[in-house]
Amino acid sequence: MKLINWIASSLRAKLLTMFIILTCVPLVAVGLVSYQKSFQTVFGNSKASSMIAGEQLARDIDLLFEDTGKLLELGNDPRVLHFLFSQSDTYEDAKDILKTMDSYLDTYNDESVLNISIINLYGRGISERRGVFQLDRNPLRNPHFAYLTKHPDEVLNVPPSQSSPLDRLDGFQYADTDVISIMTAVKQRITHEVIGFIVIDIDDQLVGRSIDGTKLGETGFFYVADSEGSPIFSPSSMRTGQLPAANDVILHPERQYIDSSRGKPKFIFAAESSRTGWHIIGYVPLQEIVKEANSIRQMIIISVILSIVFAITLHFFISSRLTRPVQLLKNKMQLAASGYLEAKVVTTGKDEIANLSNNFNIMLGKIKGLLDQSIKEQEEMKKAELRALQAQINPHFLYNTLDSIVWMAEAGRNKQVILLVEALSKLFRISLSKGRDWISFEKELEHVHSYLVIQQMRYRDILDYEIDMDPALRHYSILKTILQPVVENAIYHGIKNRRGKGLIRIVGRGTPEKDILLLVEDNGAGMSAEKLETLRRNLQLQQLPEETGKEVSGGFGLHNVQQRIRLYYGEEYGVTVDSEEGAGTKVAIRIPMREEQSP
Repeated sequence: MKLINWIASSLRAKLLTMFIILTCVPLVAVGLVSYQKSFQTVFGNSKASSMIAGEQLARDIDLLFEDTGKLLELGNDPRVLHFLFSQSDTYEDAKDILKTMDSYLDTYNDESVLNISIINLYGRGISERRGVFQLDRNPLRNPHFAYLTKHPDEVLNVPPSQSSPLDRLDGFQYADTDVISIMTAVKQRITHEVIGFIVIDIDDQLVGRSIDGTKLGETGFFYVADSEGSPIFSPSSMRTGQLPAANDVILHPERQYIDSSRGKPKFIFAAESSRTGWHIIGYVPLQEIVKEANSIRQMIIISVILSIVFAITLHFFISSRLTRPVQLLKNKMQLAASGYLEAKVVTTGKDEIANLSNNFNIMLGKIKGLLDQSIKEQEEMKKAELRALQAQINPHFLYNTLDSIVWMAEAGRNKQVILLVEALSKLFRISLSKGRDWISFEKELEHVHSYLVIQQMRYRDILDYEIDMDPALRHYSILKTILQPVVENAIYHGIKNRRGKGLIRIVGRGTPEKDILLLVEDNGAGMSAEKLETLRRNLQLQQLPEETGKEVSGGFGLHNVQQRIRLYYGEEYGVTVDSEEGAGTKVAIRIPMREEQSP
């Protein structure tokens, strides 16, 4: 609140605010749009780059298994088929098979292969490491061999977490090495019956090195999960238990999402190895892949700060030249506002501020000339308003009304009490009108109607009234309490002084000259020609003589209305009176049409 008051009270503060807004708001808007676009672009490119790295890792694994899988062609060699089908091979036959294995390895130059094993359905096998051997148990007890027996055309890739199929059968293990086993069934050429299996064991470090060698941001990493989502290869720096779950991203429709559930957001995505069915899971903090966007944000913040500093510097340079004459003019105006009308400004230059200073000096001269006249008119206006208020809130009228309420309440006339109190409430509410001088015709009519309701209940035997107002006039503005003093005069100086029941009639019409003509007629006692002439003469005076006012019927009320109309509307408007003794009085009020003003 103090900041707002400071800005509102100082031209220099407004200039400073304007400079900052005009300089910084467009820059901030452009910066926000640029940051949003750059963030989306950088984030999209970083996501694409990370996913390409994952897909490349999947292709490398596919290529590794594709090259190694070519060694499975050994199953088509006649000597291998003979070994698997026969139970009486010689040493030379076994030696030829081992040479064939070496030949295949040399052909494909696959250094990752640790061992090639061939085994028939009876557990008799041959391998590079073990030569000819005989398993202690039925090989079909191994689930992988049992699966291949039922699906002879498939190739299985067994991860190290499930160990080599031969290890499970006879306990053979590689020293300090985990292996990945690639296996398939060997079929008889004519009947296509499964007669054995080929198992190729490769070093799992080959996949591990590929994972460790692929960088993902600064702290991001890849790991490999099987088709069920269980981790099978992880970075060397992490344990399997520390890896995030893979099922969420594998089952996600887009195979990528941002995880904000724990700590800072992470970008998680998955790529699939078509050869093995394994999933390569990428996991990287989002902050690392949008690092460039954050740099852009810092540049925008620095630019905005520098712009604000520049705007403030420019403001002080300009304001020192621009606001000094304005400040001088302000000081002179404050002196003039305090009542010192000699506070004229010494002008220099020919710009708008110098022109404003000259006009200020001229204004002071005119103010001094108009001051006496204005004070006099204001005094007259206040006196007229005071008299009008005194006429509205007549103590005798209020006391009589309250007395009427009391005796009606004592008599049990509750409906009349309610009606009288409501009319009195409306009368005073509209009289106050929240301090406004102008009210609508509709409110003025409501005011005089409330007054007539009260008076009719007091003088029910002698008073009746009619109100005939053009509806088109209801929304024009009128100076408040114009009609009530005139109606009051008609009651107290006309109706009460006649015999029988009297009638007050209020009429309102518009004229072709865009004026409003209000008539208040009564059939009361009227007045003599002498009194009428005196009343008309007094209505033309600026001030009503006290001794004359006491002698003329309704002099104070009509004079107050006349003075207020002339002060507010002009000398050409006012009140005219016609009366005939014994026949009643007609009071005409003419005012200009004026649109209703907002409160």
